[in-house]
Formats: sequence, C-alpha cells, structure tokens
Amino acid sequence: MSKRNRRKRLPEPCERVTIESLSHDGRGVAHIDGKAVFIDGALPGEEVGFEYLASRRRFDEGRVSTVHRPSPDRVEPPCAHFGICGGCSLQHMDPAAQIRAKQDILLDNLRHIGGVAPGEVLPPLTGPVTGYRTKARLGARHVIKKGRVLVGFREKRSAFLADLSRCEVLHPAAGRHLADLAALLEGMDAKARIPQIEVAIGDDVTALVFRHLDPLNEFDLDRLRQFARDREMHVYLQPAGPDSLQLLWPESSTLHYRLEDGGIDIVFRPTDFTQINPQINRQMVARVMELLQVAPADGVLDLFCGLGNFTLPLARRVASVTGVEGEAGLVSRARENAAHNAIENADFHVADLEGDNTLAGWARQAYDKVLLDPPRSGAAGMMDMLGRMRPGRIVYVSCHPGSLARDAGRLVNEFGYELKAAGVMDMFPHTAHVESIALFDLT
Repeated sequence: MSKRNRRKRLPEPCERVTIESLSHDGRGVAHIDGKAVFIDGALPGEEVGFEYLASRRRFDEGRVSTVHRPSPDRVEPPCAHFGICGGCSLQHMDPAAQIRAKQDILLDNLRHIGGVAPGEVLPPLTGPVTGYRTKARLGARHVIKKGRVLVGFREKRSAFLADLSRCEVLHPAAGRHLADLAALLEGMDAKARIPQIEVAIGDDVTALVFRHLDPLNEFDLDRLRQFARDREMHVYLQPAGPDSLQLLWPESSTLHYRLEDGGIDIVFRPTDFTQINPQINRQMVARVMELLQVAPADGVLDLFCGLGNFTLPLARRVASVTGVEGEAGLVSRARENAAHNAIENADFHVADLEGDNTLAGWARQAYDKVLLDPPRSGAAGMMDMLGRMRPGRIVYVSCHPGSLARDAGRLVNEFGYELKAAGVMDMFPHTAHVESIALFDLT
C-alpha cells in the first residue's frame, strides 16, 4: 500500500462553527465535539465554514471557506497575496484589534505561565502598518515547472516559495521590486544557485545581499552591477557564512540609522541584527529611557546589547554603561559605534549569556539598573545572576511573551521584584509576533 493510500482521510468540510478565540499564531480557535480546531483566516466571534487541512490526535487544522457572520474587526487585506504568502497571518484583522489581541496574549502569558500581573498596562507603541519592514531574508528559487524564478517568502505552512509580485509590509524600496529581482535572476547563469537575497535598509541606503552557492561569472556580476546602478541600490555577495560578505557595487557602502534620543548614529553591516521596524525602534528606545529613569550617577548593565541600540543612548545619560553580547562581531561593531559617536563611558564584553558568567569581571560589579533584550528563548541564564546582583530596577524588552512570562515569574516570585508595568509594541504589524516591554522594581 502506498504512503498516499495510508494517509488519514480528512473529515468532510464543516458548514458552520463559531470562533471562540485567537491562537498564538493568529488562527481562529473553535471546538467540534470537544476537539480544538485551528482555522486559518478566522477571527474571534465569527461564524464560518471551513475545510480541513490536517487531522491530528489532539487537534485539527483548517482554512476558512465561507464567512457567514463576519467580525466587526474584519477588514480587506492590504496585500493581494494574503492567504497564500506565509509572511503575514493577520492582514484580515483591523490593526487596532491586532494590538488588543496581542495585549491579551501578553497578559494571559504573564498570568498563566509566570503567575504575575503588571500593576499598569502600558499604552501600546504603534506606527505604520505597511512598508515598515527594513530587514528581511527573501527566498529565491528557480522553479523548472514554472519556467521562471520566484523571489519572496514561503507559502503558508509550506516549504514552497509563494509566487509574489510585491510585498506590502517590506519597505517600498525593496517590497515593490520582487518581480524585478526575479527577472534579474532569471537572466543570470547562476539562477539555480542563488537561494537567498537578504534585504537591509538604513536611513539612506538600500542594500541587497545575494547568497550564492558557486562563484559568479563576469556576465552575472555585470548584471548585478547594472541592477544596482539602475535602482540606486548597494549590492553585496555572500558566498559562504556572514564573514564572507563582500561589496560588489558601489565601491564603498555605509549603512546606518539615527536615534533622536542622544543624537546617536549607529553604523551596521547588512547581515547584522537590527530591529526591523525603525519607527517602533525609536519609540522603544525612548520608552526604555523613560522606564529605567536613569540618573547621571548611575551604572547600567545592558544584556544582549547587540550593536549598542540601547547602550549608546544610555551612555549619554549615565556615569557608565556595560554592554554584553554573545556575538563577537556585534560587540566589535558596538565598540566602533561608541567611538563613532565619541562615547567613552560604554564598555563592551563578549559572553555566552546562557552560560555561567559568575567569574566574569563585568558580572561581579554592582549596577543600579539593568536592561534585558534577549532573543526568543528569553534570559533564563541571567536570572540567578540578577537575583544575586539585585539591581533596583530592571527593564525587559521581549520578543516572545512566553519566555518573558517565565522569567517574570522568577523575578517576582523568587527574587522579590514587583512587575510594575508591561505593554506591547507593534514591531511586526499583520503578524502574530508579540513584542513587549516590562518594568520590574525591587521591593
């Protein structure tokens, strides 16, 4: 018997069901005969019909086929590719309702995972909901059956690339040129050996990084140079890892972004981690300064500091700031950015922030305030150290509400901190990503 014949037969489409809530990944949740169903394209309160996509032991998955009773929060998606492209999951939901849903997810995680609740819910940080994204990794694939190259994001719940002509959440300098990029690759000899194009946009430069698996011949290099000249873009090549990055056009290139807070100018490489939404990033930096309430005599520790996005503005306000980051390249460029901004009271260190740093010199100092900006996995490796340091105030910038809630539970229930405030930041409009910020005071 073939594998296809052994595959479990899906239930017949469901004509009507009421959506109860929104899942963490932006799908509507319903229950049929006590079994949860996660339904793409459905919003809380709606009555919909749907078809099954998968049936599992504990839950089923489906996709809306008919909306019988729409939610007042349902809107027309701004992108023609919504529902096919996997880059966005909430374009059919009013942006204000998206924020409310993300705030509910944050508070629910804090309550159920951490056993805590904030004394104050901070007003959300919001900005443009289209054209906001300045960093992205676009897939590229020569599809023989289609006879052409596709450039963009993957299809929803699929390994295949979506057939996109443009992207509405990408900055227009890149988002309007997906079809142009596909045409560029189609005319290259190496069209089947370029799997990725990384987009990085600074305040005044749009850079594209072409990842290529084989050396490019002069014909292909000339096409890339011409493309860059015609569209006033900067083009880099990446034949291997990030350290192999090399500029192709023009002869020199500098990407940077400016923070009004402290008048900081941050220079970065196109493969460096930077916040993808510059409008929200500027608001976020200002809110961190507001919540930390730093004084001129303070010593501050910035954990997971990256390029110095928070460290350098803090340095303008305090006696000293110590930035710690796990990636050596970022630390090197943070030091360069400190020098670029004539900052001398910022000290940077490379350290594994998931490991034991007890004996590190920076970890044995006393700090008045601490800032955390960890990856999705959170800052579990730093909790015991913070419990020993006992700084008077901690601000935690989070890109995952579950890991924030876990760490908040330890800070409050083990180490005597109070969760004074928390709120969401709309860093990724139209997606289910929940970015947030929390303030802890030692009681």
